[in-house]
Amino acid sequence: MEASTLGHDSSSPEEIEVRSLYAGLIKGWNERNAKGMAEPFAADGSLVGFDGSQIAGRVQIEEHLTPIFASHPTAPYVTIVRSVRMMGTDAAVLQAIAGMVPPGKGDIEPGLNAVQTLVAEKQAGAWQVVHFQTTPAQFHGRPELVEEMTTELRALL
Repeated sequence: MEASTLGHDSSSPEEIEVRSLYAGLIKGWNERNAKGMAEPFAADGSLVGFDGSQIAGRVQIEEHLTPIFASHPTAPYVTIVRSVRMMGTDAAVLQAIAGMVPPGKGDIEPGLNAVQTLVAEKQAGAWQVVHFQTTPAQFHGRPELVEEMTTELRALL
């Protein structure tokens, strides 16, 4: 489930395209489709996973995700796009928050909350992910921030 992945009335066409790029990447994860998740990446794009894994290249990203989806019951993301910052007309940074609902569960697992950052670039007229990073949102020593994020994400369920 995603919120705020489509443009708002004040969004530029470029911002709408970047939001759509992110939505496609999340859809690939949620469908447990390695090719679908890797597809939005530039050929030389990079990924930093929740566990700190660093993968460079669209082909390598797909190769990294294939066994994960094949052998682990990954949880789908529930996301909220916080911002899209255009950097000229051919680059953008998207920031989002994400929660996960573990398989067989019906609620967000707060320990899996994350902040996601996507860097996109328009190459040959098409937007591509050049970098995507998922960082655990642990908020060490600030449990009220974990609960605040969880409550916001839970509202999408």
